[in-house]
Amino acid sequence: MTKSPGLFTRVVSAVHRRATGLPPGAVPYTVERGIRVPTGDGAQLVTDLYLPDGDARGTVLIRSPYGRGLPESLFHGRAFADHGYQVVIQSVRGTGGSTGTFRPIAQETSDSHDTVAWLREQSWFSGRLATLGGSYLGWTQWALMRDPPPELRAAVVLVGPHDFSRAIRGTGSLALADFLGWSANVKALNSGGMSAMVTAGRRVTAALHEPTPELAAAAALGDEPTWFDEWLAHPDLADPFWQQYDATSVLGTTTVPTLLIGGWHDVFVDQTLEQFRSLESRQADVAMTIGPWTHLDTTVKAARVADTEALAWFDEHVGGLERAREAAVRVYLTGAEQWRTLPTWPPSTTELTLTLDASRLLSTEPGSGTVEFGYDPSDPTPSLGGRHMSAKAGRQDNRSIERRADVITFTSTALGQPLDVVGAPRVTLQLKVTGAAPDLFVRLCEVDARGRSWNVTEAFIRFDPTGGHVELPLGSCAHRFRAGHRVRLQISGGAYPRFARNPEPSHYTVDCAGSALSLPVE
Repeated sequence: MTKSPGLFTRVVSAVHRRATGLPPGAVPYTVERGIRVPTGDGAQLVTDLYLPDGDARGTVLIRSPYGRGLPESLFHGRAFADHGYQVVIQSVRGTGGSTGTFRPIAQETSDSHDTVAWLREQSWFSGRLATLGGSYLGWTQWALMRDPPPELRAAVVLVGPHDFSRAIRGTGSLALADFLGWSANVKALNSGGMSAMVTAGRRVTAALHEPTPELAAAAALGDEPTWFDEWLAHPDLADPFWQQYDATSVLGTTTVPTLLIGGWHDVFVDQTLEQFRSLESRQADVAMTIGPWTHLDTTVKAARVADTEALAWFDEHVGGLERAREAAVRVYLTGAEQWRTLPTWPPSTTELTLTLDASRLLSTEPGSGTVEFGYDPSDPTPSLGGRHMSAKAGRQDNRSIERRADVITFTSTALGQPLDVVGAPRVTLQLKVTGAAPDLFVRLCEVDARGRSWNVTEAFIRFDPTGGHVELPLGSCAHRFRAGHRVRLQISGGAYPRFARNPEPSHYTVDCAGSALSLPVE
């Protein structure tokens, strides 16, 4: 059915433009819903079209497992059609009325190309194609760029991983809470809608009390086999099973001008940074913006920045307008609460090394002594905030965690002046650990004048303890530790349920004399 936007829709679109800072758009357009796009194996992918009257600037393809309604229909369908772009929003296979079986991630390469082949046959197709979307919608873009069609002129990838295998199992453990929760939500959304998602959320919360991922999956997803069972059955990333989840090769071949948008508290931020570095090293046309956002923030909270930059990127690379972007890199310096422009990432920095001491002090003086802590699978060290996908991600006060006996901290004296840490901190630990394959969770925090401990960045790894030495890079950050505040290093043997419960108890002894925290500072 073809329909022009009514008065209510035009008013809502105007409010959205003001809220997000998009420039005024005045191109009339129509909406066609429920178009069925065929695939090579006979599936039908349900698609909505937003078609501006007259000549279009280009065509924007958005492929999603989350439906074709709000917020996508307003934020990108109507908003970009209002600026002269044809917008194609499609429900991926097995979701939103599209036929076929949903096999997340693995299915998107062939279906993306089948969709582009269908576009070529449409009389209205502009012939100048762009792609857009975040998270899973970002992955669909990397899948298409494995063999980019000649019409593809630009891509805007928000918090979109190019390697889901690493996101799921790259630490040596399983990112349990994120991907069990995601699986339950997607399954519920496509079987019972929003009300079913609420029930699914409750089931996941209860399921995460189960002692093993297998029991948690059964409690959250039911007895019918799902893709999550396949992820459990393939723990080794060297297994050929994971090849279909990894599009890293794209970073060495694509020439599609790409805008990357991420968040410092996003689970995929280090992949976003890797994407930029790889593309830039090949002189590809790439730009990157990293804001103070979590994964979920990029849907609405980041829209004022993300949608404006996406529109400008398309106007330049698809619409043929002048370049509007000032610098290749824009990052938000948390703590200072200010945006910075940079010519590249990471910027030039110097290294500040802080040593650990048994007195629990971080300092520039040599440390000594040992500190011990344990890990008990019957009471696993809980996760709090940080870089993951749930609504509880991001900056949190860590004092409740740090009071536990299975968490140790090392803290500096109050800073006499601000300290800007820009890049990837690194932790070196000399330690003895019982157990064959223990876990290690390390977090960098800022302690404010009230004693609150706010997480900045972190890393988790399951490792072989036989060497007695661990070099662990933390996730990159851009953060100002304020004058009068303190730097804190937090160490524990788990972060559950963010990462699967290690079934084996462990005891850790940290040798402070061989341990240090290295900070890239400006």
